[in-house]
Amino acid sequence: MGLVGRLSGVVGAAHVLTDPDVVAGHAVDWTGRFRGAAGPVVRPANGDEVSRVLAVCRELGAAVVPQGGNTGLVGGGIPYRGEVVLSTTRLAELGPVDPVTRQVTAGAGVTLAALTAHARAAGMDFAVDIASRDSATVGGMVATNAGGLKVLRWGAMREQVVAVEARLADGRVVGPHGLPKDSTGYDLAGALVGSEGTLAVITSARLRLVPALAERATATLAFDRTEDAVAAIGALRALPSLTSVEVFFDDGLRLVCAHRRVAPPFAVAHPVYLLVECAADADPTEALGEVVAGLAGLRDSALAVDEAARRVLWTHREAHAEAINALGPPVKLDVGVPPGRAAEFERDVRAVVAEAAPGARLVLFGHLAEGNFHVNVVGVAPEAEADLVGRVLAAVARRGGTISAEHGIGVAKAPWLGLTRSAPERELFAAIKRAWDPTGLLNPGVLVGVADSARELAHPADPVASSVRD
Repeated sequence: MGLVGRLSGVVGAAHVLTDPDVVAGHAVDWTGRFRGAAGPVVRPANGDEVSRVLAVCRELGAAVVPQGGNTGLVGGGIPYRGEVVLSTTRLAELGPVDPVTRQVTAGAGVTLAALTAHARAAGMDFAVDIASRDSATVGGMVATNAGGLKVLRWGAMREQVVAVEARLADGRVVGPHGLPKDSTGYDLAGALVGSEGTLAVITSARLRLVPALAERATATLAFDRTEDAVAAIGALRALPSLTSVEVFFDDGLRLVCAHRRVAPPFAVAHPVYLLVECAADADPTEALGEVVAGLAGLRDSALAVDEAARRVLWTHREAHAEAINALGPPVKLDVGVPPGRAAEFERDVRAVVAEAAPGARLVLFGHLAEGNFHVNVVGVAPEAEADLVGRVLAAVARRGGTISAEHGIGVAKAPWLGLTRSAPERELFAAIKRAWDPTGLLNPGVLVGVADSARELAHPADPVASSVRD
């Protein structure tokens, strides 16, 4: 019996997809820039079926690409050479919210939107929020250490993970653990956070929850200089209720307003904007207003007076990606620098794009409190893309930053990992990969892949674009 027959014996024939038209959707990423060629797509219903699928694949020498909501932006969940796609979307069980520990267990296929709704129904909330909330899944968010809009207050996905249950490449089970106090050795769950499907297949995670806060205050602040916006964060951090500090610039705001047909927050344009939100049990508006009134370099401010106004202010930030995509296929880079050097990096990247891609359009936005910029460049010739990416990432490294703040390495950035990770660190990455997955069955070419192979996969000959959101 062949591979498809063996897999059908594990999960049922209805959950082994082989129709080329159906499978094709699993072989292209959300950006549309990374395309591959999938083998069968197998959809196990629980952890035991995941183990049996992996055992079959190992026995037959079939490589496996774990795939959740397929919302990644670095080509890390795509089968490039006919690998089996192991879809986790049926691993959608949600356990009860534990009010004592403020925790919940979620299957790898649970979407962020479903997790958040489940927590809120129990009077709690989940701390991580990203714009792809309706599609992104818990397993993928753990595997990429997803960040998003609330990292300033509660941290990225790593800070929310108590325990992980996963299946090794041979089907054996690792975890879960997750006691509040447990000093019995290495943090294996921590190793899986950010592992991008290269070490094991995550089947569920035990997650921390946070209080559900009913009152919010949202404002857009205008500045002449990024330096002034960065300095403002220091004063804003005095607010215990501070949850989000997002940055965008006037060119991006004008693009969003035209695309969404919404009014800008001010009658007069300003170079730099911060979107600030506080959340608390009691209305934080007065406290936010007192801090804003004392900000040096502030040119203007717009406070949301009701939920409709709040949504408009958030649209100015969250609609950036879709407005950019409407211009054409963007080169997208998620990078981070020390927040104190964010203004320097902004100047760096503008100069790099002007030199490496004359005539291209650069739009920046991101999470300024973490020094996290989303760099979007539209109109780059395919033959110039690798050079542009290399120059931007080199500028990140010169400022002491990271080439990936929240989207992972995938294949898109594997050739440049050495810019910010030393040779001993990369050797440890490879050794960890060998220890967990000795035969290289899981997600070949991702994160610890051979650089030449990764470079080939990261720059397809015919890139196209579709809907992408940060």
